[in-house]
Amino acid sequence: MKHCHLPFEKKKGFSWSSTCIGELSEYEKYQLSFHPERPRSADYLEVFDGQEECLEDTLFGSRTIQTHRAELRSGDKRHKIMLIGQQSAPTSDFERLQEIMKDPEEMTAWNNGMPTPAAFVKALRAIQLAEAENRIIITLIDTPGADPTEESEAGGIAWKIGRCMQALAEVTVPTISVIINRGCSGGAIALSGCDRVLAMQYATYLVISPEACSSILFHTRDKAALAAEISQITAEEALHHGIIDKLIPEPEGPAHRFRAATLRSFHAALFNTAEQLAPTPRQSIFPNRVKRWSAIGRWENLSPESLALFEKKVSTRFTPPENNRFVLRHKGCRNSEGKRVFDPILFSALQSGNFRCEECGHRYQRLSAHDYCDLILDAGSFSEDPRTRFIADSDILNFPGYKEKLVEARKKTGTATALITGTGTIEGTGVVFCAANFGFLGGSFSMASGEKLFRAAEQALRLHYPLIIHATGGGARMHEGCSSMVSIPKVHVALSRVEHSGLPLVTIIADPMLGGLAIGAGSRGVHIIEHNAGNIGFSGRRVIEQYTGQPTSKAFQTARWLQERGFAARIAHPHDMKNELLRIIRQTTEKQQQ
Repeated sequence: MKHCHLPFEKKKGFSWSSTCIGELSEYEKYQLSFHPERPRSADYLEVFDGQEECLEDTLFGSRTIQTHRAELRSGDKRHKIMLIGQQSAPTSDFERLQEIMKDPEEMTAWNNGMPTPAAFVKALRAIQLAEAENRIIITLIDTPGADPTEESEAGGIAWKIGRCMQALAEVTVPTISVIINRGCSGGAIALSGCDRVLAMQYATYLVISPEACSSILFHTRDKAALAAEISQITAEEALHHGIIDKLIPEPEGPAHRFRAATLRSFHAALFNTAEQLAPTPRQSIFPNRVKRWSAIGRWENLSPESLALFEKKVSTRFTPPENNRFVLRHKGCRNSEGKRVFDPILFSALQSGNFRCEECGHRYQRLSAHDYCDLILDAGSFSEDPRTRFIADSDILNFPGYKEKLVEARKKTGTATALITGTGTIEGTGVVFCAANFGFLGGSFSMASGEKLFRAAEQALRLHYPLIIHATGGGARMHEGCSSMVSIPKVHVALSRVEHSGLPLVTIIADPMLGGLAIGAGSRGVHIIEHNAGNIGFSGRRVIEQYTGQPTSKAFQTARWLQERGFAARIAHPHDMKNELLRIIRQTTEKQQQ
């Protein structure tokens, strides 16, 4: 039988002992985690009894998530389970895989192991079915990430991932996740926000691939090995940072060479975890989940003296010309034909278009968090929550340059993090308001942001106020590694508490809103999208174009594009946003009173 040997496996003196593997570089450990012969979710089926595939369909990309009813048994004890397994490749048999790879149509159907909207819909249906049949949910995580194409964006992949996380947050049966190989980005976090998260000993759990991280940090993919090292992506490091609960030993060596021992270890760990969770009364599951997620994440608490060094009100409003007439065209503007555009723009036209260039989509203005408070809330009514005001981002990885970037961002924005939360009023109606700062490291989602949103939800519940979230920013912050991504399910649990209470939850979506923010807070509540906003979805335009090698459509990920596809029921100009919010709050309140 033919086997695949990675470069380090060919080195003289290498063995699959824990000592040899421990001496591998971080990037080599990353390669090991998705070795072509490591067991896939289909291989783990043999540790279950009575496997029955369900919810099968032929939609594109759907096969990357497979769903089975089964039983998890040990002796006379057994548990009914719903298995939701990510299948990143058709087989772990290398000889067979090589034959399958000769069939382009078959390989296309597997979509490089990246789940599409159809795959996440199948997972969502499986979660719902498990609840109806009172089955423990077990998710097996093995993915390079969700599908980064325009077709998946048109299918609402961000909202589908968000719905999966919301469903796992709210389902009234126990949930267990096992990272069996590589768990990367939103494709992984979609199904790993569970009551217990386990990981195989040689798995990896990461917010972004080393290659993509290298491209962003060093403007080249050639330093992926360095990016892997500083990002701390192994399962052992995930355990150290508290984002998984337990390592499952691969006792005799890595799973692709010692499969039988690994499957026995997997079964024992999974059964013991199921035994711990199964007795939990259904009415206690969600409160236990709230308690669990309240402890997830790490952040700093600044002293009043430290905060005073940079805290100030900062505005990023576009300064109108003296005569209130024309504004110089931004540099590098090109129309749809690729021709340079130099003509000045009438300020009133720029303002009515929400400061977006009508030729190329360039954004002339992105409002700061303080600007948004002034825009939405009654004058002088905002008061930052003292329980969140002093929370600041923590450099848990000692990520190169991160501390310096945080200092610079704090001075630039006048805030401790990319998010401020507190109370205010809208025409006299009390609300809890969360405002984001795109100027703070691109508004990227961090552990501190997750904690602030969690506490904002608690404040809304305590005061019985509507919760309004201004959402803008990019993905989870790579400087904090996978820890930032793991804070996203925490936000879902918090927002589900608000919705369960009957309080209005409204999300204002501004330009941009991508990645971790989109699948988290941006996917929840009643949405209002800013007029002429763009860059709204899961994968950004540049990522998609690099992956597909094709340009995206001109209107891609704009408010209008989303509306045409049924993902933007409400669009409002910033100057109309206050009235739109007030209407939603009053409508929700009236429905509750009926």
